[in-house]
Amino acid sequence: MTNLSEQTILKRIAKGDQTAVEDCFNQYGNLIWALAKKYTPTREDAEDAVQEIFTEIWQNAARYDDAKAREITFITTIARRRLIDRVRKVYRRPQTSSIETTFVSNSYEPSAFQQVQAKEIIKAMQVLRPEQRELMLLNIYEGMSHGEISEATGVPLGTVKTHIRRGFERVRNVMNLGGMNAATV
Repeated sequence: MTNLSEQTILKRIAKGDQTAVEDCFNQYGNLIWALAKKYTPTREDAEDAVQEIFTEIWQNAARYDDAKAREITFITTIARRRLIDRVRKVYRRPQTSSIETTFVSNSYEPSAFQQVQAKEIIKAMQVLRPEQRELMLLNIYEGMSHGEISEATGVPLGTVKTHIRRGFERVRNVMNLGGMNAATV
C-alpha cells in the first residue's frame, strides 16, 4: 500500500483527503492566480476564474494519471482551457457601440486631420444597412475575425465576409465621391 505522503496531491484529492485540497491551494494557487490575471480584464474576473479552475481541478482529480503527465502539467492544462473558454465566451457576445463613439472617442487626443477623417468615415458608414455596419464594427473595433463574427451573431460565414467586403467598398466609394463632389461643386 502506498503512503499518502508519497501520492500526488490530485490522487489524494480524488480519494477525499481534505488536507490535499489545502495542499493544492498552497502548491498551485499562485500559479493559477497569475494565469487568471493574465487572461482576465479585472480582478473580479480573475477571482471568478480561479474559483472555476479549482472547482474543475477537484472534479477531474480522479482522471489524473501520473504516467501520462506531471501534476503541474495537468493542472495548468485545466487552468489554460478554462481561461480560454472564458475569453471565447466574451467574444461570443458582440458588444457594439455607436459609430460616433467608436471612431471619435479614443483614449488619446487625435490630430485635427484624424478627427476630420473619422467624421467622414462616420458619415460614409451611415449609408450602410445597420446589420452590415454592425458586422464591420465587430471586425474593425472589436478585432473579431470573420469566423468569430459568424459564430457570435449566427450569420453564415459567407454572408459575413460578403457584407464586410461590400461595406468597405461602399464606404470607399462614398468617401471618394464625396471628395470629388465637394471639389467640383
